[in-house]
Amino acid sequence: MNVEFLNTLASVVANATPLVIASIGETITERAGVINLSLNGSLIVTAMAGFIAARVISFGVDVDAIDMIASAEAGLIGGVVVAMLVGALVALIIALSSIELRLDQVTVGFILTLLMADLAQFLGQEYTRIPGPVVPKWPVPLLQDLPLLGPVFFQQNVLVYLSYVLVIGLWFWLFRTRPGMAHRAIGERPEAAYARGTNVNRLRYVYVVLGGALVGVAGGAYSLHFKPGLSNPPAMQGDGWIALAIVIFGGWHPFRVVVGAWLFAALRAVSSDIQKNGLAVLGQTIEFNFVLLNGLPWLMLIVTLLLVSSGAIERLLLLLPGPVQRRMRSVLRSDPPRAIGTTFEVD
Repeated sequence: MNVEFLNTLASVVANATPLVIASIGETITERAGVINLSLNGSLIVTAMAGFIAARVISFGVDVDAIDMIASAEAGLIGGVVVAMLVGALVALIIALSSIELRLDQVTVGFILTLLMADLAQFLGQEYTRIPGPVVPKWPVPLLQDLPLLGPVFFQQNVLVYLSYVLVIGLWFWLFRTRPGMAHRAIGERPEAAYARGTNVNRLRYVYVVLGGALVGVAGGAYSLHFKPGLSNPPAMQGDGWIALAIVIFGGWHPFRVVVGAWLFAALRAVSSDIQKNGLAVLGQTIEFNFVLLNGLPWLMLIVTLLLVSSGAIERLLLLLPGPVQRRMRSVLRSDPPRAIGTTFEVD
C-alpha cells in the first residue's frame, strides 16, 4: 500500500489522541450522571500546567534555556502527572458544586471553562513559544512490522497506546463487569442503584475526578505531543467543545467515541491538505477559502449530531430487514444516560 497514505493514516490516529483521551474521560463522567462542561478550559489549563512542569523539571527555571538534558524523560512523566492532578482538581470543583451544593452543573461548568482558559493564558504567558520536551515515538517490537496495522497503530508513542488501552478498558469495565454495571446504573437510575446498596454520590465523586484526570492527560498530550509548547491563543482552543460533541456522537459508547475522534481528525487532515494543495476536479485545481476549510470539520459534526438527534437515522433503519435493523439499532443507539445533569439526594 502507498507509504504516503499509511503515513497519513498514522498521522490521523496520532493527532486524534488528545480528543480520544478527553472524550473517554468525559464518557466516564457522563455515564455517572454528571456533565463536565469545563472541558474546553480544562484542556487549556492542563496543557499549560503539564508543559510548564515538564519544562521546569527538564530544563530548570530558566525559561531561556534551550539545551536538552538527561532529565527530559522525568520531565515528561512529571508534566503528565501534574496535568492529571490539575484536571482532577477542576473536576472535583464540578463534583462538589453538584453533589454537595446542588448547583446547576451546566452553569458551573461554563463559568469554569472561561475561568480556566483565562487563568492558563495569564500563568503561562512567560512560557509561550519556547522549546520544551516532546514525547518521543516508541514503536512496539513485532507489532510495528504487521502489514498495514503496524505503521498506522504501532509506530506511535506511549500516549497513543494509552488511548487504545483506555477505549478497550472502559468498554470492558462498563459492559463486562459488575462494578461497571453499577457505574452505568448511577447515571441511568440512581434511585434503583441506591436501593441495591450502591453509594451513588460517592461513586459520582470517583468517576468525575477520574474523568477529569483523563482530561488532564489529554491536555498534556496537546502541549507535549500533538501541538508541542504553548501559544497565545491556545492551539487547542475549541477542542473541548469538540470532545463534548464526540461523546454525544458516540452515544456514550467507547468504541463509537474513538471512531468519532478519528473521523474528526481525518476531516481536519483533509481540510488541511485541500488548503495547501487545492482540490483537483477534472484535471483542474480549485482553491478554497481557508476560513471555510477550517470550518468544514465543525460543519460535518453539526450535521452528524442533527441526524442523530432528529431521528433521521432511526427512520432510515426502518428500511432495513428486521434482524439487520435490530443489530444496527443496538450499534447506533445514542440515548443519553437518563439521570445526566441531575442531583441525587438521599431521603
